[in-house]
Order: sequence, then C-alpha cells, then structure tokens
Amino acid sequence: MPHRESHETRPPLPTDWRRLAARAPLFLFRVGLGPVLGKRFLLLHHVGRRTGLDRHVVLEVVSHETVPLGWTIASGFGPGSDWYRNLRAQPKTVVQVGNRHHAVTARFLSPDDGARIMADYSRRHPRTARRLCTFMGLPADGSETSFRDAGRAIPFVRLETADGPRPQSRGRG
Repeated sequence: MPHRESHETRPPLPTDWRRLAARAPLFLFRVGLGPVLGKRFLLLHHVGRRTGLDRHVVLEVVSHETVPLGWTIASGFGPGSDWYRNLRAQPKTVVQVGNRHHAVTARFLSPDDGARIMADYSRRHPRTARRLCTFMGLPADGSETSFRDAGRAIPFVRLETADGPRPQSRGRG
C-alpha cells in the first residue's frame, strides 16, 4: 500500500538560512569529516530522475543492522521528497557512513512496517520522536499507538547491501 501524499500536514522545505543549516552535514561529509556525525547520519547518493545528475542528501539513520548490513531511513517530508522519488526511479545507489561507502539497494517499506519502526524508534528516542512528529504535523501524544499511527504516515526505506563496503571513489561526491 503506497503512502499518500499530504501537503497539508507536511512542513515546508527549509529556505534561507535554515536550508544552509540543514545542509551543513553535507559539507562535513564533503570535507572528509563524516565520522564526526557518527553512525546516526548517512550521506545518500542518488541520481536525479529527470536530469540524470548526481545528487546528495544527509539523512538520519532510524535503525542500523549489521547482519545483513543495512540502514533504515525515513522521508519526513513525505513521498514527494526528491531523494525519495529519485530512489523510486533508481533504487540501486551508494551510501556513505563515516568515511565508508556501501553499494545499496533501496527497499520501500509498507505502512505497517513503518508503524513498527516508529514505535521502536520512540522507545529508543522518546523526546526526539515526539518532536519529529510535531514538526511533521503528525499527532503524537507519547503513546505507542500514536507513534504507530505516525509511522504509518511516514515513508520508510531500507537500504540493503548486496556485498561488502565499496572502495571510496576518487571523483567528486
């Protein structure tokens, strides 16, 4: 079941200085300081679905598994986010965690998977989960039921590796 787009409840994309602040982690990855962000953030490389140009975005890791190696991320701005739509068009890509690059394939999770993931996230990060729901315009009263409902509305993506870490490329990226 696909996630429904809801422009009324999603926050607007940041502009002006907020956009610069939101993109600061990208600068850290570009200058080789990705490890400063720990394992809680990753740099997603994706290809523009219309332009074919390389794109990059830093996203929070909702959960990380080591066997098999993979990361779960969420599209807080909904299924209309460019990176989300680009992954839909081309699910095979690369992520960077710290200074390590990994070839991954995106798997788009169901709303029921999202409910389970958000409930788990809220147990590990209760204040952050509540703030994120408020920011996204999703009701969350702190109960597991409210976080499950929020998780059904948020598109989650699992980035799975097929093989080991990919060597770092020498080009821009």
